[in-house]
Amino acid sequence: MRDALRRRLTMASFKFKLLTYFVVVALVPVAGAYYGFESLAKSHETEKVDNRLRADVRAAVAGYAQQLDTVERRPMPLPLAVVLTRLRAATDPRDLLLAVEDGRVVAGAHASEQLALGNQAPGDVVLGGTRYRGVISSKLAAQGDVQFAALVPQRDIDAAIASTRWQIAGGLLAAALVCAGLVYLLGLSIVRRLGRLANAADEIARGRFRERVPAAGRDEFAQVAGAFNRMASQLEQRIDELEHERRRTREVTLRFGKALTATHDVDLLLRVIIETMVEATQADGGLVLGRKSELARAGNPESGAERLELPLIVTGDQFGKVVLSGASFDDEEVEVASSLAAQAVVALENAQLHRIVEWQALIDPLTGLANRRSLEESLLEEVARAERFGGDVCFVLADLDRFKRINDRYGHPTGDRALRVFAQTVRDLVRDIDCAGRWGGEEFALVLPGTDAEGGVVLAERIREALVAREIRSADGVRVQLTASFGVASYSESRAVTALVESADDALYWAKREGRDRVVTAADAARR
Repeated sequence: MRDALRRRLTMASFKFKLLTYFVVVALVPVAGAYYGFESLAKSHETEKVDNRLRADVRAAVAGYAQQLDTVERRPMPLPLAVVLTRLRAATDPRDLLLAVEDGRVVAGAHASEQLALGNQAPGDVVLGGTRYRGVISSKLAAQGDVQFAALVPQRDIDAAIASTRWQIAGGLLAAALVCAGLVYLLGLSIVRRLGRLANAADEIARGRFRERVPAAGRDEFAQVAGAFNRMASQLEQRIDELEHERRRTREVTLRFGKALTATHDVDLLLRVIIETMVEATQADGGLVLGRKSELARAGNPESGAERLELPLIVTGDQFGKVVLSGASFDDEEVEVASSLAAQAVVALENAQLHRIVEWQALIDPLTGLANRRSLEESLLEEVARAERFGGDVCFVLADLDRFKRINDRYGHPTGDRALRVFAQTVRDLVRDIDCAGRWGGEEFALVLPGTDAEGGVVLAERIREALVAREIRSADGVRVQLTASFGVASYSESRAVTALVESADDALYWAKREGRDRVVTAADAARR
């Protein structure tokens, strides 16, 4: 009776401890997670709004530039209020779009109020007694220092954050309740098993050696119970199992290293290599060092009393080295690390070759511009985008004037230099979204998204004038004058990729026929 009472008190104490551990291990981290997720949600919502406002500002600036291109052909410019009304169609309807000059709102809501925002940096501002989150563009110096600002009421952001906060709280509360239920069920199971184990131990203590502990299941309690019955055989079996698991882990690690040879992302390769080597050798940490800097790391490479260095030699050149740090490395761990390093070299070699082949497939090696295949793919993509979403695409063909005469008179090295000079001129003047490349021989092509024929003419004239100002010299120091002719066509006039290329080619033909060093549009060529 006394022993049974003592066991009940022990079990009650264990239940109390289990409940305490649950509060410490589960509820406290849940509370911390709530505050962490709440802060993250607030930051995420603000960043999402800032990105949306930046997109509004970029759309407004692009639309305003397009409006200016259109206005240049009109007798009178449109007021900013009218322009702003048109630009709102390209921005998010939840946001306010304002036109600003010298820090004062000149068009849109809150006109004539002062707006203090840093260029392109999101910030808070108060207009008309309402607090807003806003982004403002840089000044368009060529257009009267006009700036466009996109604003969203702070109360909308606060409402979204509050909604997210309740969702996080609900999710964490549900998780805590589920965890509490699981802990309760687990506690009942543990208490019952401990009770059976205590009863069996008491029986054995009384000398009833035929009593056996129930060993049902495969968990830790079953292992403890089985220790009463088969101590020696269980230990031997466990050692065999551990050895088998060790061999399996080593084989899996080696197969994993071989799988790296199929990967072409060098950064991902380096990260996988160092993480696998640290895990396989049980090192504290490791580094992949290049010729001048650290390329990847895992664990804590600064700790450990022993360092293991393995070179990575790719195609006869030392790409870098792997440095592992740990308490010590036995022969087997050194062998595994060396094997992984060898596999890593093969993977890096394959990735390097893949990059070279990929570059050669899309880039003209002489000029460094896109080749014809890349140009044709870009043209197909932009025409498909224009067909689906509207807009225009301009295609420009350019040809160096009297290029054959340059080659014949000054030699092919001078001709190659002329091609590179023209390519650099184009590269200096096109936009990031434009695709410029070598069409073939001395012909070049430009794919200009969102640009009509007039915009293409403007860019072609700039390239033509810049090329005339460039100077190249032959091998014997003779100055070579370099000019080019341009043919311009737009998708809105041709409505098909083949027709677009043919129209630009016809325009280029007329530019060459009428004296070279000029720009001719497809519409002008059709009238001749």
